[in-house]
Amino acid sequence: MGIVRPETKHYRKPAGGWGSVKGIGGILFRERPSPAVLETLTYQNKTGGHMCTSCAWGKPAHPHIFEFCENGAKATVWELTRDRCTPDFFGRHTVTELREWQDYDLELQGRLTQPLRYDSTIDKYVACEWEEAFSGIARELQRIDPKSAIFYASGKAGMEASYLYALFARLYGHNNLPDSSNMCHETTSVGLKTVIGSPVGTCVLEDFDTCDAIFYFGQNPGTNSPRFLHPLQEAVRRGCKIITFNPVRERGLECFVNPQNPAEMLTGHATQLSHMYLQVRPGGDIAALMGLCKHVFRVDRERLGEGGSGVIDRAFVKMHTDGFDGLAQAVHAADWADIERISGLARGELEKAADVYIAAERTIAVYGMGLTQHVHGSQCIGMLIDLLLLKGNIGRPGAGISPVRGHSNVQGQRTVGITEKPELVPLDKLAAMFDFDPPRETGLTTVDVCQGILDGSVKAFVSLGGNFVRAIPERDAMEAAWGNMALTVSIAIKLNRGHLVHGRTAYILPCLARSEQDMQAGGAQTVTVEDSFSHVHGSVGKRTPAGKNLRSELAIVAGLAKATLPAHPKWRWDEWTADYGAVRELIAETYPDEFHDFSARMFEPGGFYRGNKARERIWLTASGKAEFTCPTVLSALGVGDAPGRFHLITMRSNDQFNTTIYGFSDRLRGLDGSRMILLINPDDMVRAGVKEGDIVSLVSDAGDSVHREVTGLTVTPFSLPDGCLGGYYPEMNPLIPLWLHDVASKTPGSKGVPVRLKA
Repeated sequence: MGIVRPETKHYRKPAGGWGSVKGIGGILFRERPSPAVLETLTYQNKTGGHMCTSCAWGKPAHPHIFEFCENGAKATVWELTRDRCTPDFFGRHTVTELREWQDYDLELQGRLTQPLRYDSTIDKYVACEWEEAFSGIARELQRIDPKSAIFYASGKAGMEASYLYALFARLYGHNNLPDSSNMCHETTSVGLKTVIGSPVGTCVLEDFDTCDAIFYFGQNPGTNSPRFLHPLQEAVRRGCKIITFNPVRERGLECFVNPQNPAEMLTGHATQLSHMYLQVRPGGDIAALMGLCKHVFRVDRERLGEGGSGVIDRAFVKMHTDGFDGLAQAVHAADWADIERISGLARGELEKAADVYIAAERTIAVYGMGLTQHVHGSQCIGMLIDLLLLKGNIGRPGAGISPVRGHSNVQGQRTVGITEKPELVPLDKLAAMFDFDPPRETGLTTVDVCQGILDGSVKAFVSLGGNFVRAIPERDAMEAAWGNMALTVSIAIKLNRGHLVHGRTAYILPCLARSEQDMQAGGAQTVTVEDSFSHVHGSVGKRTPAGKNLRSELAIVAGLAKATLPAHPKWRWDEWTADYGAVRELIAETYPDEFHDFSARMFEPGGFYRGNKARERIWLTASGKAEFTCPTVLSALGVGDAPGRFHLITMRSNDQFNTTIYGFSDRLRGLDGSRMILLINPDDMVRAGVKEGDIVSLVSDAGDSVHREVTGLTVTPFSLPDGCLGGYYPEMNPLIPLWLHDVASKTPGSKGVPVRLKA
């Protein structure tokens, strides 16, 4: 497991336990929700209740008594606060003044209650009526080339609103439909699609009941998906071994006390989760995986030489894969010295980890953005698939690849058409259904959008949720250019920084929370979401809306489309708004194999499974087989090591979700009180000539002569590999060059940012 140095900050208690209960209690005290909110939590992530708006972890068919986690509770309570951000608030503050506020303080003002229009003459947002907002936005969209407009989606909106949003974009005339996946798991969508033919993971929840080993890369369940800790704990208790690769020692992967187990809560007895915890260097995952494969091949040769059957599943390799000989040559050629130097791990550690893989009959590989947010992140995923394919660990129970998605419906939005890639959408079918000629040009990714805003080719930005301007790389330059756009529109629940960096014409459109009752002309409505395991769930909001003038995301999208587009008998925006079941019928018609009988199945316990061909060992790849790939590099970093250069990894705290900051306690790392901190190991502190508590700056060392700097960071000793620094997202985003992204997917390289420390 390794030793945490006593001079470093570290949370000494387990994940979960009373700390989690205290974290939930803190936000309940601050937000002062109504007693009905507690009832809402009891139905969260259960059949007939509402699906959490936080992470996309699966919803089991047989849920726990409380099927929510600390961050899920925070997300729901945050939405159902009693505080209101009314037009009176905007009457008291100019936009220029509000730009100086912290993100936390902006969202603390509470729920938005009225459509707002920016008035440049007084530098304030002023109240307007819905039809005024729709017609004003429509006029601006009608004035510009549709291909200069962006329709961004955050990952929160349900599948019905998402389907209509994508349809609106294509009827209007573009495929510029980036979403939050572009900033996190687009590397998964591209990388997995190339090698196994599926853009999503192959596992389902039940696989964690029978796996023998879990190889875990670059994901933090304690903060990002705490309900995952339950199946991890259960797996360990029945003998499964977890091998963790992560630069940061995350408490949620070390030990866990289940808050729903009275005996554990009373005794404090924790389950040790990771059998081995290997603090790989940033970008060193390819090298680490190469080391694992190298040992597998060596043991395979030895056993064959002794007359045994070997380790590699040759029957599977022959029948189901392509490229094995190329990988074998690459593994043989790889040098252990390079593997150790780049990964930061000793050969003995990697061989010991590989022995766990060899001994396991069924292995699951889990990963997060620690693998995807690199210049060569796609090659990380390719190498991880290589490891699994060697023993046939895809396409059978208890085994497979399991990326942990972030936002609650980011995967579902992609499923129903929110994508900039037209080849992923049945455009011919849409053309017949809606009597139009869909645009065929590839749309803009997040990186492309940013470049378009900088060069002036992007004229309008419509955002279905999210805080795009706060989440993107190169933020200082982006904020300076943002105001050059003709139009910005934000569909939102609370005020955030993105609303204060706006176009010449700007609107904020307040929407319902998912936990609130959605009443339309056809009665109370249901929305649906898809979890990380490709299961689709109905979600029913039951709370009284925060204001009488709020509209649902679907109603807002339909209202915008109706105002912007010409009338057409097949474009039935009012009918679709009145009855979301009619939209589900459209989804089923568009994607019949996956969504037949959609409305009838949406309340199946555990959700209905829309299937995965790779899980069936049907490989929708160019060769018709699963592809072994040979890495061209051992480091996933785009900018390598150099004297005095550090590589920064950006992280979320225990008190945030994406760009939403719930507070200033990062309990699970032993940090509290500030987000402007710089994590660094004690040896690097000595080499850099700094001490704990010093105030320092980070400056870009990307080699492109662009000055990027974040100031006012407090030096904080932490257990990290040599040459690695840690800091919070989104505060560190100004240091990320726009061009530092995955080669294949353009996902920003936020886990290996080249910087120098300035005292």
